[in-house]
Amino acid sequence: MADQQDKTKNKLHSTVTDHSSCEFQYNLASLTPTVCRLMNVDPPSLSNSRPIHSIVSNISTGNRLTNVDRCLIFCPDAIGLDLVEAHPEPFRKVMEDTGIRIPLCSVYPPKTPVCFASMFTGTEPPDHGITVYTRPVLKCDTLFDALLRAGKKVAIVAVRDSSIDLIFRERAMDYYSEDFDDQVTRRVIELLRDGRYDFIVAYQQEYDDTLHSISHDCPEAVRAMNNHVSAFDEITKAYHKYWNNYNRMIVFAPDHGAHFDEKTGRSDHGDNIPEDMRIVHFYGFNAATDNSENPGESK
Repeated sequence: MADQQDKTKNKLHSTVTDHSSCEFQYNLASLTPTVCRLMNVDPPSLSNSRPIHSIVSNISTGNRLTNVDRCLIFCPDAIGLDLVEAHPEPFRKVMEDTGIRIPLCSVYPPKTPVCFASMFTGTEPPDHGITVYTRPVLKCDTLFDALLRAGKKVAIVAVRDSSIDLIFRERAMDYYSEDFDDQVTRRVIELLRDGRYDFIVAYQQEYDDTLHSISHDCPEAVRAMNNHVSAFDEITKAYHKYWNNYNRMIVFAPDHGAHFDEKTGRSDHGDNIPEDMRIVHFYGFNAATDNSENPGESK
């Protein structure tokens, strides 16, 4: 539903790489080279973004890790920096679950498939080819392809027919399509318990659904935001419990923010404005430990 509502509101913006409405040093495309550096994987061929220096340096100095064996990326749709700053208490829990907060720019236009294509290719929209709201299967090299070449086992768990569920298809990895966010949460925990995957992406969309149908700051939207935070906390506990014997990382990685549209009386996203373009990612690292009875505890 989030993507369907997004599509009806899509204005065919001309693509620009100017992020003038966002003052941060990195954008969300930096996630791919950062993950590749930490997992000792050659980045995809299109990746031309820089890895986030503070993250790459922290893994050795702050966590006594030389590499990451397993990684989980949690992608809640439309959780922008303005929302995080307006509701600091819930996101304190996200910070407790991770430990590193990185303000980032989205990419333009800040539409769901455009953003996630950049996040998982490491490049700007003109390079990967999704420059407006459209959801083709990407034929270009992606983070998933790079991980598969390195022998990693990869899974995407997403709400059915969402952008993430569709645009990274046709690869030798596993796709789990669920009807609702809570089913995504349960499936991710099941996969963590199963232990077969090295890299899992989880996507949820209740907040984005709600902002399109009502507004980004209504009580229903705030409740949806809290549901995403609770889901991340639940997943994080399982990540510690079941991946406890691996050097591991977990990332809370939304795609864009949102703003209120006076013309429609509802919220939207897609403009080169701070409300849509400013986001924040949270990174957490944990060293392997033999103490599997204490989720969250690491060396």
